[in-house]
Amino acid sequence: MPQWSRDAPRPLRTARPAFAPADRFVTGGGATGGGATGGGATGGGGATPEAGRLFSLPPGRALEICGSLHRAILEHRIAPGAKLSEDEVGELFGASRTVARAALHALAHSGLVTMERNRGAFVARPDKREANEVFEARALIEPRVARMAAAHVGAGTDAAGTGEMAALRAHLDAEHAAVAADDKGRALSLSGEFHIRLADIADQHVLAGMVRGLVARSSLIIALYWRRVDTTCESHAHHALLDALEAGDGDAAEEIMRGHIVDLRSGLDLGDRGAPTATLAEALGR
Repeated sequence: MPQWSRDAPRPLRTARPAFAPADRFVTGGGATGGGATGGGATGGGGATPEAGRLFSLPPGRALEICGSLHRAILEHRIAPGAKLSEDEVGELFGASRTVARAALHALAHSGLVTMERNRGAFVARPDKREANEVFEARALIEPRVARMAAAHVGAGTDAAGTGEMAALRAHLDAEHAAVAADDKGRALSLSGEFHIRLADIADQHVLAGMVRGLVARSSLIIALYWRRVDTTCESHAHHALLDALEAGDGDAAEEIMRGHIVDLRSGLDLGDRGAPTATLAEALGR
């Protein structure tokens, strides 16, 4: 880490967080794939210039590997605490160790992976304190974000508001489809992405970046500590939020989101749990 003089100007930093969802790493698809979601939280395919600058990643292969691992972690196909060997990652993707290492370091910036000296990379395994802190942060930030999103929709043009709401409804349809198919990993990924979409609608880049990072860390926490048999974000809460946004009702959106985050936190059992035991190759389908 460079040391900066007190008098020297600090480098300009982007408003984007030091973490971007998988759709910002992978070309040709969103964080959760295509279909009704419209290609992920940002609705886009290619890796953004911001992602390349933030992580100094080479274009192409490292970005693709980073996105594939990111999705597998968020969908609980790779368990918290699992080792991510540079050799194995490189072999599975037909890439060099240098490229695999770059992808793993990018994931470390997001908090999804930890790098241990002389041991290598591991999927992060949040402890009880971090679990509490993450959900406390979400309870502070996301209700305000929901209010801002409702205000943004209410103040927008009819065309803009209609388009945003149509995309959000399509996203909820994708959530329902994942639940109906008993695809728990995809349902979890989509439910988290719903929260990211709301933050994007609020048009507050700093807050949206915080939500992205918190949602990603929440996925690891849920993999370890979730105790319910239902999906993490029940559809009625998301539908109620959507209705409040369409009505431009910031008070209702804020209150619904606050209750929703509290409900999510109540679903955690902060004793240790077993985790999926698939090998890395099995988790990635390779």
